Amino acid sequence: MAATTGSFRVLLTVQVVPGREADFERVWTEGSKEVTAQPANLGHTLARSAKPGEESVYFVASDWTDMESFLAFERSPEHVAHREKLHPYRTGGSLAMMRLVEVAG
Repeated sequence: MAATTGSFRVLLTVQVVPGREADFERVWTEGSKEVTAQPANLGHTLARSAKPGEESVYFVASDWTDMESFLAFERSPEHVAHREKLHPYRTGGSLAMMRLVEVAG
């Protein structure tokens, strides 16, 4: 199912320890199955910055039917365990939450 107008999107910016990018990607991929298995999840992607000097910056976009479903998953033991596996590879980051206003295409 694809995201639609009114869906809820989470955009996570992750700063990874330089030199640990491949490990981060591997662990993220292993855990992404937990996200996409959620009935309320509409999609989940990992992207790496293309900006020079930001080779260790990643973006995780995750679309959900609603904010409540995302927050429930975020607090779940499965998600907490996955975040703990990623922690050694991260040096920082930020989280943005938004509602989709328009979805073209």
